[in-house]
Order: sequence, then C-alpha cells, then structure tokens
Amino acid sequence: MKQIIIDKSILKNNDKIASKTRQLLNDKKICTINLLGSPGSGKTSLLEKIIVNIKKQYNMAVIEGDLYTVKDAKRIENHNIDVVQLNTNGACHLDASMVEKALTHVNIDNLDFLVIENVGNLVCPASYDLSEDMKVLVMSITEGNDKPLKYPSMFQRSSVIILNKIDIIDFTDFDKDEFYRDIYSLNKDIKVFEVSCRDSEGIDDLSDYFIEKIKEKKRD
Repeated sequence: MKQIIIDKSILKNNDKIASKTRQLLNDKKICTINLLGSPGSGKTSLLEKIIVNIKKQYNMAVIEGDLYTVKDAKRIENHNIDVVQLNTNGACHLDASMVEKALTHVNIDNLDFLVIENVGNLVCPASYDLSEDMKVLVMSITEGNDKPLKYPSMFQRSSVIILNKIDIIDFTDFDKDEFYRDIYSLNKDIKVFEVSCRDSEGIDDLSDYFIEKIKEKKRD
C-alpha cells in the first residue's frame, strides 16, 4: 500500500487534469466510480462487500481518500487488491490532481474497475470531477430522509444512490416515500439500491449492477 500526503488542499486546473486522466482510463477501458457519502454512511463497509463479489471476475483497485488516517485503506488492503491511500491533511474533498498522482501507483494495464472512495462529506466532493464514469452516493437511514433537499447538488450530480442500513428503518422515523419524492424531484433518472451492509441485503444486486457497467465499458 502506498500512502500519499497531499500538501495543497485546492489545486488549479482540476477539469483539465480530469479530462486527461479520463482519456487514459477510457483508453484502458477501466470502469471508474467516485464513491461519495457522509462519515458513517457505510462507504467502506459496502465497498468491502462489493469487492468480495467483483474480484472473483475482474481486477479492481481502490483509491482511498481520508483526512489523516490509513485505517480504511488497511481494511481494503486485507482483500488483496491494490489500494492507494490519499491523505488530504484536512481538505474536505479529493481533486483530479490527487487521483492523477495516485494512479502512478496502480497497474492500470491490468485493471477493470477503479473505485475512488472520497472524503466523507455531502458538500465539496460533488463539485470536483475525478475522471469518474459516475458518482455513486451512499446514504444511511440514520442520516434522515431530509438530506436530498438539504444537499441538492450531491443528489443532482450522482447517478446512483445506495440507501444503506435499510434493516433498521423500522426503528427510525425515516420517511421513505418522502425520500423518493425528494430525490426524483432533483434527479428523475437516478437509480436507487436499498441495501443492508450488516446482513448483505441488496449487495448482490448492487454488485451485479457494477459488473454490468464494467462489461459495458469493455464493449465501448
């Protein structure tokens, strides 16, 4: 595992760098997702579940974004896939230059699926292009159903929402009908997966979705 310390929180020419990196990833036919969500939404736990299913068929790597620690990267590394830790030293998001640097430590010639797990935040990461094919937002039941309208940009720019911790919905006041009304008012084409990382409900369907996206990338 490589650990990279980022000295600058905001770097110039993000879109220009992202475009260059996207061309590289497209040339290599690597399906890339930007995994977003609040701290505690379950991003890393879900990623661990997905890795188990996908690594059986495809080579994958993870770029792990965090403020300071390497704890999440160590969890991912236990699954015997390539992982690069990006520490932002307090910055609330990853940017394209960070991803570009991380990719120098990944064997992209033997890669099918790249997951960029962003810093836990529902605001800043929505605005930064990381060369991904799609933004995937993890949201947990415990965060409350009001988050879409409070953080509309994140929901408008994401292609997929993973609604996690669905197993405990009966113990909360989460209004699922209102949640769906709100997200579709912001993004009528967004796809939603209801999952429980704890009991693996919905994980196979989610993994199959990503596998199909990998196949589509290979056909492009």
